[in-house]
Amino acid sequence: MKNKYLFASTPMFLGVLCLIIYSMIGSRVEPDGTLVEPFFLIPLSYLFVFSGIISLLFVGIISMLKRKRIN
Repeated sequence: MKNKYLFASTPMFLGVLCLIIYSMIGSRVEPDGTLVEPFFLIPLSYLFVFSGIISLLFVGIISMLKRKRIN
């Protein structure tokens, strides 16, 4: 796998990692009734996954255009 695809897929890996960490940490209810959970990991994972998809599409389109110019 080329470095450009590895670099572009890193945000997707981080997004999945955020979801795994969220499920590992879990949530709990304190004795005073307060819900404690790492909620920030959910939108952060969506952001990483969508930016990874966009970057992979961008890199793929650019590489296809360069391949067409060469041939």
